[in-house]
Amino acid sequence: MATALPFTNTKKELHFPKLATFYDRVAQPFAWVALRFTAGAILVVQSIPLIKDPLSMASFFEGIGFLPGHVWSVTLLIVQVVGGALLALGLYTRPAAFAVGVMLLVTLWFHLAHPFDNQLITSAGLQVLTAGPDMLTQTGYTLLKDGGRHFAELAQGKAELLSLFWAGIAFLYAAFGGGYLSLDRMILRKRY
Repeated sequence: MATALPFTNTKKELHFPKLATFYDRVAQPFAWVALRFTAGAILVVQSIPLIKDPLSMASFFEGIGFLPGHVWSVTLLIVQVVGGALLALGLYTRPAAFAVGVMLLVTLWFHLAHPFDNQLITSAGLQVLTAGPDMLTQTGYTLLKDGGRHFAELAQGKAELLSLFWAGIAFLYAAFGGGYLSLDRMILRKRY
């Protein structure tokens, strides 16, 4: 198997040439595995509610047109748990990362197609909350003085950006594989 590193740092291109070997042999491989492990572990942790109730997302999927909902709920569980674990371990990294990336693009589509409501509290509800000064903290009042519109916009933006961010990371691993510290390389001697 070739030992050339895909992102080799030649000494003449670096501001600190003496660090080339450190970058090539330590920093890049460990950064690659740290990001891969973090992304996979987060997927597994996020799937804990689905592990407890595999069909809990069935009505949600049916509500957005993914029929039958129970199949999509179990599919999501498998992609998150199995795909996340494989990604974290660097085992069959490319296919696992591709499946995760597609799932995250569907998540992005959902957030774009079904944005949060502009207002969380009706004007009558806002009057009740603001009538008593002890009902809200200053932060709560600041977030809800417009009925929660600003808060909903922040949540919407965060949902869209995080879906895009994590999809990008997944597709990065789908394109480049698990790296030098992956089970693909260490055990299978392949670049999945």
